[in-house]
Amino acid sequence: MASLSSPLRVCRGILKELRAIQGPSYKQSLAYNYVIDQFRKNKVTGERYCRAQQEAHHASLTYLCLLASTRNHLALHNLYHGKGERSPEEVASLVGLRLPTQPGGKGWEK
Repeated sequence: MASLSSPLRVCRGILKELRAIQGPSYKQSLAYNYVIDQFRKNKVTGERYCRAQQEAHHASLTYLCLLASTRNHLALHNLYHGKGERSPEEVASLVGLRLPTQPGGKGWEK
């Protein structure tokens, strides 16, 4: 099994993603309070092996991966999302090409 990163690093990562989603007022959100409460409830005790704590840590890593992947997906979607029908000139310029012009002035080109 791959080694897990520290719970503090995961908690900070989740809070960073919440801050990116909700803005500067993320500390007043219910999600922030829930994450902090869960990390405080599952912090390391004097036990030698705590299965519930490791399950909570794995679930928090999974949630962090979900938040980061969702943010990346939205950024890519906004960047590459289609903007409707485009003219041939605009499509050609997207890939770095230019359409040829008609020499001689046929009257129908721009």
